[in-house]
Amino acid sequence: MARLPGRRPGRRPGRQNTRDAILAAARQAFAERGYDGASIRSIATAAGVDPALVHHYFGTKDELFAATVNFPMNPAEFVPRVLAGGAEGAGERLVRAFVSTWDSPVGAAGVALLRSAVSSQLAARLLREFLTTQILRRVTAMLGIDPAEAPLRAALVASQLSGLALMRYVLKVEPLASAPPEVVVAAVAPTVQRYLTGELATGAGGRQDPAG
Repeated sequence: MARLPGRRPGRRPGRQNTRDAILAAARQAFAERGYDGASIRSIATAAGVDPALVHHYFGTKDELFAATVNFPMNPAEFVPRVLAGGAEGAGERLVRAFVSTWDSPVGAAGVALLRSAVSSQLAARLLREFLTTQILRRVTAMLGIDPAEAPLRAALVASQLSGLALMRYVLKVEPLASAPPEVVVAAVAPTVQRYLTGELATGAGGRQDPAG
């Protein structure tokens, strides 16, 4: 039988199919069971491959999750660099790094991801889980934030940055969409800094004092 035009010889299509099968199984596992509940072994079983093959294609579980979500930055590199200066100024560094990444060519992947999250429950669960476990968990841990307050603070930071991304890069609401990066950073960073380290009116973990 004649080879179809455009088909490459050799084993590459099989390898690509294997990689795609692993990614599909990983998306389902991370969305249904979360990052902590999903394992390389269970993902490999769902994809019909050996766990060693998952590591061969994607390395660590963190790297597999990042490939599944197609996030435009590597949290393992991005977060430590942003927080290297400690809690003071962390909000500004975080917003500056966020804006510079999304303003760059790789930001197109982030825009596509956000569009998918708006229209797909699976994509929304993946993005939410990724932001929580791969970025915000690292941020709160490195800043030494009280574990009782960490979930609320992380959620507030996520709401601010995701809202910024939606308005600036997806909906492109003016004048925010075309505002210089320095203007955006100066406006948003103080709010993010307060969410990270400032006083929260609701108290630790968002629980109101019943006596109040």
